[in-house]
Amino acid sequence: MNPLNDPMVVYLRAVLSDRLHRLRTGDDDRTLGASAIEWAIITAILVGVAVAIGAVVKGRIDKEVANIK
Repeated sequence: MNPLNDPMVVYLRAVLSDRLHRLRTGDDDRTLGASAIEWAIITAILVGVAVAIGAVVKGRIDKEVANIK
């Protein structure tokens, strides 16, 4: 049983392949309105949110580990 043949993985690969093709060829109209600075700001915000969520999860895990000991 190959996990790469799972329908969700096949769908994800197809979507990502299509998106990469559109980005490489310039066929994606959505990227025309966003400058590199805007993409950098959006990325920085998403990274900040991910780090904050990770810190909260790590804090809760550390608290539970301390309670176990």
